[in-house]
This record gives sequence, C-alpha cells and structure tokens, in this order.
Amino acid sequence: MEDESIKSTAEQEQFLESSTCECQNNEVQFCDSLPTQDVSENSKNFGRSEDFKLRRLSSRLFNCQGKNLKINIPLTTPTRTISALTYLLWGDMVSQSKMFGAENRKLHINKTKLRHAEKMIRGSYVELFKGLGYLRTYRNLNMLAFVKILKKFDKLTGKQILPIYHKVVESSYFNSSDKVFKLMDEVEDLFTKNFADDNKRKTLQYLKPNQRKESHGVTFFIGLFTGCFIVLFIGYCIMAHIGGMYNGQSNTIYMETVYPVLSMFSLLFLHVFLYGCNIFMWRKTRINYSFIFEFSPTKELKYRDVFLICTTSMTTVVGVMFVHLSLTLKGYTSTQVQAIPGILLMIFVLVLVCPINILYQTSRYHFLRTIRNIILSPFYKVVMVDFFMADQLCSQIPMLRSLEYMTCYYVTGSYKTQDYGYCVTTTHFRDLTYAISFIPYYWRALQCARRWFDEGEASHLVNLGKYLSAMLAAGSKIAYEKEKTISLLSLVVVMSSTATVYQLYWDFVKDWGLLQPNSKNPWLRNELILRCKFIYFLSMGLNFVLRLAWLQTVLHSTIGNLDYRVISFLLAALEVIRRGQWNFYRLENEHLNNAGKFRAVKTIPLPFHEVDQE
Repeated sequence: MEDESIKSTAEQEQFLESSTCECQNNEVQFCDSLPTQDVSENSKNFGRSEDFKLRRLSSRLFNCQGKNLKINIPLTTPTRTISALTYLLWGDMVSQSKMFGAENRKLHINKTKLRHAEKMIRGSYVELFKGLGYLRTYRNLNMLAFVKILKKFDKLTGKQILPIYHKVVESSYFNSSDKVFKLMDEVEDLFTKNFADDNKRKTLQYLKPNQRKESHGVTFFIGLFTGCFIVLFIGYCIMAHIGGMYNGQSNTIYMETVYPVLSMFSLLFLHVFLYGCNIFMWRKTRINYSFIFEFSPTKELKYRDVFLICTTSMTTVVGVMFVHLSLTLKGYTSTQVQAIPGILLMIFVLVLVCPINILYQTSRYHFLRTIRNIILSPFYKVVMVDFFMADQLCSQIPMLRSLEYMTCYYVTGSYKTQDYGYCVTTTHFRDLTYAISFIPYYWRALQCARRWFDEGEASHLVNLGKYLSAMLAAGSKIAYEKEKTISLLSLVVVMSSTATVYQLYWDFVKDWGLLQPNSKNPWLRNELILRCKFIYFLSMGLNFVLRLAWLQTVLHSTIGNLDYRVISFLLAALEVIRRGQWNFYRLENEHLNNAGKFRAVKTIPLPFHEVDQE
C-alpha cells in the first residue's frame, strides 16, 4: 500500500450554513444565493450520479456577482465528518430547504468557518511561494549542471565550446525570464496586504521561516546527562543484584509495584532514542521526513533535541528509582516511600500537558493532538503522522499495559496497603488490561477503514485485515493464558503464524516496497537510498526474526535465574528495536514515492473555487 503523506483534495465536506432573514452576531453576509429553480436543477443532477455521493455532496454551489462559487471545507474534524454523514442520510432536499429560501434571500456564513477558510487560503499562499522557490532553484541547478557538463567535455576533448554554448543558453528564456521572481514578489505583496496587516516582518515569518539553529549547549548537556545516566544505571543494577530484586526469588512487592514503572519508562524512552536515530539517518540520507510528516521547519525537533529529551528523562527516572531502591533496602516501607514511583509518573504527565511555553511546548501539543486523532480515528481525516504514530503504539502494548496497571495501583489507593493484586484480580480492571492488547490494533483498523472511506482504494481494506488478524492472534493468546489447553495452544500457533506471515508480507512488499522480482536490484526495488544492498537483506532477516517473538508465549523459555517479567521486558524492547528499524525503511519508501511523483509541496484544499456556468 502506498500511503499518502498529504491531504487529498478529493474528499471535502459541504460548507452548510442555514440562512436566516436577519443576520445574527456571529455571522457575516457573503453573497446572493442561487434562485430556487437553479437549486432544484442542481439537486436533480446530484441524484443522477452515484459517484456524487459523499465526496461531491461535500460542496455546494453559490452565485456571487454573476459567478458560481463552490464552497468546500475538508472532512478533517469529527464535527465536519458527522455533518457530512448527517447530510448524506437526510438527503439533499432537506439541506437545501434549510439553506435557501425565497429568491434574493441573503446567505450568511459562520465566522468560525470563515476563519477556517482564511487559514486554508493562507496555507495555500505559503505552499505556492515555496513551490515558486523550488522552481527558481530548479532553474539555477540546471544552469549549474549545464556549465559543469561543458567544462568536463572541454577538459576531456581539449576543445573550448563552453563560451559558445553558455552564451546561447544564458540568454535563453529559461534562464533570462524573471517571471518566477515577479510571481514571488506578487505573492509576497498579496500575503502582506491580506494576511499580515502590511507587516513585512510577519510575512517573512510565514513565507521565509528561519530554521532554528542547533546549539552547542544541547550537545554538551546530552553528554552530561548520558554520563549521569550510565553511572546511575550501573549503581542501580549493582544495588538490585545485591538485593536480589530481579532473580527468581525476588521481592514480590517491589517487582509488582515498582518494576512496571521502570520498564514503562525504559520502553518509552528507548523508542524516543530510536526515533532520534531515525531522524539522524533520515537527515544523513536526505529523506524529507519534515515534508512527509508535515512538520513546521521552525518548530520540529532535531535529533539532538530528541537525544536531550531521552537522556534527561532517563537520568531522572533512574535517579529516582535509585533513591527509592535505597530506601526500600534500608527497610523504609511508609506510604510516602511507596508513593515515589507514582509521583514520578504524575510529574511526567504534568510536564506533557503543561500549558506554559517551555520544554518544547509545540512538539508536546502536536503529540497530544496526534494521540487525540488516533483515539477518534473514525472522525478525523487520517494523515501520515497519524497512522505512523498508531503503528508505534502497536509495538508499545507492554508499555500501555504497565501504564494501565500503575494508574490503577495509585488511583485506587492500593499503594497505601501494598495490595498489588487488586488491579490484577478485580474483574473490570483485568478486562481493561486485556482490552489494551486490542486497542492499538483497533485504532489502526479504524484508520484503514476511514482511509478506504475517503479514498476508495481496496488496499486499505486489505491492510485492515492485517490488524484484524493481529487482534485475533492477541485474543487467542489471552484465552490461552486463562486456560492452558492443547486446543487453545494449537489455536495460538495457527492464528499467530497467520498474522506473522500477513505482517511480514506487508512490511516487506507494501511498507518497504522490497521483494520486487523484476526490479533492477533483484528482490529489492529499482530505487535505493542506501548504497550497500546487503543492509536491506540483513534488515529483512532481522525483521523476520523479531516478528517471531510471540513464540515465547508457547515456549516459556528462561534466561538463567532472571525473573519472567525481566524476560518479558527484553522481548518488548526487541519489538521496539524492530519498530525503530521499520521506521527508517518506511520513510525511505515514502520519500521515493514522493520523489517519483514529483511531490515537494502540500496540496492545500481551497475553501472555494470557480466553476463554469452551465
């Protein structure tokens, strides 16, 4: 499946607004509505074509100063999605009766939607200016390449043809035309006049944003916190080994209450660290991840920022855990000591939602918006960053289960009595734990369904089947955990094997674009970014091996005298590592698809466009 990183203009929502005889305070007058006769003709035309269903029902024709205007607002939010679905169910005639009255009645547009339309137009200006800049760069690069080719030719042949050809090409319309510069100046003037209140500096912030410079101080603190983390982690491991915390005869209370916190943060920030490595490799190989994820060039996190977040957070976590373990080994069992892991978790949550503009506020809020879009997947239009993050959650199910357990443990007050079994034995909490094993796959399946609904491509339904097979495999494992019988074990093997084959095929063929038998790079693809082809085969082999981690459910193998929870953590860490590797090749394939289709700027769906008079 070839996932799109830009918002499609084919799916747009109707811009419905009931007209009233009097203009209310929150509305503005827009233009004259169509005559009733024209409306009825339009409604007949709507009923003739089946393809006009929701996609074309998302727009409406209006007559303004002798021209027809089609008002469009994209299906991007739950409100607009539900409005479009409601409009489809209740029919065109009902909506038209609310929109249009008698002849010459005025149409009123809600100010909120008008501001949304203004934002879309502003975004289209920014992308137009960016595209003109690319066109100017394209011309300069071609001239530079032409000169270099002729210089090489003169050097090899001993002739002097560069001055002759260069004079002709330099005076050609391709090189001498100033049309691009005039268009850029015109776009800049229009933007300044209409969107920047004649403020040139504000215009430059939108059209020519300066990327944030990387500071040497960030590199220094990365090294400082890395050293602190290593020292604290070694000290923690030594103390835990002396106290016998992680062997088969470990302290049960400690392992059930504190270990989930440490494993949860470890898995989370291991994923963050691998994301920083991904950014480093994407930049080194010139993969345009910022465009694919639609990140702002002035606010996106650089790989040094990601590493700083990771090292600082893990130093804090291990430091707090070191102090807590020291107090535990000394015999302190008070409620305040047991509350330390919960306080640590609460601090991280408060930092994540902190409204103050500190600690990468833009990135934190972008992350929260993405999580919101995932949770409300059927109602939000799915873009690249949404389903990419949902795929990350599919690899973090152990972390989500630990988060649910710790939330239950501290919210219910079980930490005061150290009743660690309450959140495991209580029916509704146990069922919630099992549900978490399905939720990431369920969200991802809903995203596939929404993309199929929007785009109409059958490949999204096939992708949906992959997540359904994963849900069935997870369900069979849960059933086997409850009742370990031969029949359930056979079901686990069959369902997990089917899901694994399904996932491997999709990883290699669809997500990575590999295993193409007729490509010029046998069993890879025609275009490769990495020069060493062996790395691709090695990555496929590693992905295959790590996809078989579910065998631990059947084999129940042990590693020395380690606690079974530590083994589960190691397997979860391997899955996170596999996902980090998957991320690089997924973005590589997306980047090559964008380059092959000459996509360098986003397509902004305008809120209106002119249509021909019938």
